[in-house]
Amino acid sequence: MVNLFSTAGLNFFQEMGFQLVKTLVSPLFGIFLVLVLGYLLGRIKIKGVSLGSAGVFIMAIVVGIVVTFIKDPLNDALASAFHNDAGVALVSLSWGSSTFSIVKNIGLALFVTAVGLIAGPKFFRNFKSKAVAYIVLGVVIIFTGSVVCILVALLDPNVDAATATGLLMGSLTSTPGFSAAQNVFDDQASVVAAANGAAYPFGVLGVVLFVQLLPKILRADMNKERQLMIEQGAPKGADIDEADSGDDKGKKLFAFDKFGLCIFAITVLLGLLIGSISFKFSESIVFNLTSTGGCLLAGLLFGHFGKIGKVSLKVPDNTLKVFRELGLVLFLMGSGFEGGLAFLDLVSKTPIVFLYGVLMTLIPMIVGFIVAKFIFKLCLLNNLGSITGGMTSTPALGSLIAVAESEDVASAYAATYPIALILLVFVPQLINLLGV
Repeated sequence: MVNLFSTAGLNFFQEMGFQLVKTLVSPLFGIFLVLVLGYLLGRIKIKGVSLGSAGVFIMAIVVGIVVTFIKDPLNDALASAFHNDAGVALVSLSWGSSTFSIVKNIGLALFVTAVGLIAGPKFFRNFKSKAVAYIVLGVVIIFTGSVVCILVALLDPNVDAATATGLLMGSLTSTPGFSAAQNVFDDQASVVAAANGAAYPFGVLGVVLFVQLLPKILRADMNKERQLMIEQGAPKGADIDEADSGDDKGKKLFAFDKFGLCIFAITVLLGLLIGSISFKFSESIVFNLTSTGGCLLAGLLFGHFGKIGKVSLKVPDNTLKVFRELGLVLFLMGSGFEGGLAFLDLVSKTPIVFLYGVLMTLIPMIVGFIVAKFIFKLCLLNNLGSITGGMTSTPALGSLIAVAESEDVASAYAATYPIALILLVFVPQLINLLGV
């Protein structure tokens, strides 16, 4: 390969080539490339079903795997072509897990905060009317998943407790649960991480496809289902539009900026602080809401109250919808890039663990759906919303909102999510105590 940098100066074409290569291997180019390719993939429809935003997740997995294989040889080639007189490489492929981890965290904060602010005006009313149903559903889903996890560990001698627990946390896409599992099985933390990564991709896609396919399978009338959701969420005699009745008064309140960016940022900051509050029950059991739960709670509170004194806490709907979609795809991108590598590693060695992950995703959803439908008589959208919360699936909530064409489904998600989140933190300790 021709060495472009063996001389002191560069000609015009050499400089142009260097700048082009430098751009192509930059993290910013990689992020937007995954976005474009992911959206194109998500637009492909098969019998009326598409991946939608989850296409970004799939593309991130593919890119993450490809980068793993080509990064070292590509950087060697780049170092040979682009280096200074001292032999130091001037450019390298910098699409790494650290970059996409930041993207994931920013996306998560944007998405859950936007969801909280959107759902806030109706959330507490909805939770009050169906509180018992949402609490029980959260327990049922996590209990069912835990039973499947324990059975897998007992029936397959090749799957120990650490692997099974990692699979469960990946199947339920639970970061707090994953962290707790690594603390409990600290001497097998790498095993937990690999199992979590192996189950994570289907943990995301399984729930996303479930909420998309089920309404089609049941041939649901979405206009009717939206009306039923509103009726179930509002107490008798309540005006379902009362949350918006104060808009005119809101115009007289002080607003920091017309797009609501400042209030949104304040909500995120408060959410991060709430999420950082930890309760330590033992050396291996430490519970906190994490940034997900903290930002969701802060968004719900700000959305519910709408103001503090003369200061408006409202963020325009257009801003919230943009942040919700942007946050979702950034979160999916970061998760896919990280999870794909571990998925490939473990599944290539022990393919059966992928099937176990599938079972840990599907069975809790099916059981939860049956209980919600036949015992608590929840309408389809509240049913699916509670399942996405019980499965702690942020991406599935995004898909459900698109299917329902209503942000109101976020109320059921937000009601069930904290219950599932709390229980999942204690599950690894329980499995360890049982000596599975």
